[in-house]
Amino acid sequence: MTRMEETQGLRARTDVHFNCCQSVLVPFADACGLDREAAFRMGANFGSGMHHGSTCGAVTSALMVLGLAGKGPDEATQFMRRFREKNQALDCAGLLRMAKENGEERKPHCDRMVFDAVEILEDLLK
Repeated sequence: MTRMEETQGLRARTDVHFNCCQSVLVPFADACGLDREAAFRMGANFGSGMHHGSTCGAVTSALMVLGLAGKGPDEATQFMRRFREKNQALDCAGLLRMAKENGEERKPHCDRMVFDAVEILEDLLK
């Protein structure tokens, strides 16, 4: 199973909620030297832009993964640039506002943010 497939599976679960941060962090736990449970716990308070609309949890988790995988500021900057180019913002509140303006429901929108983060992250970790 690829990391993207695992991420899609986590986002589809109904028995346990994986927030946007956890949905990116857990599939990359091995690349970070973490077990899945530690990654799940570490991401618990970063969903919904740290619970107040700040930086999207998919973005914060991707930056955590890059750091734990030994990547530096160049890769972090590349990640943020690419994510912003694709989605026009990095903050949860701004991303959700644009989704609402475009008539996109929250769950599919957030799934898309998570999938975009995983796609960019996989490319940067090659």
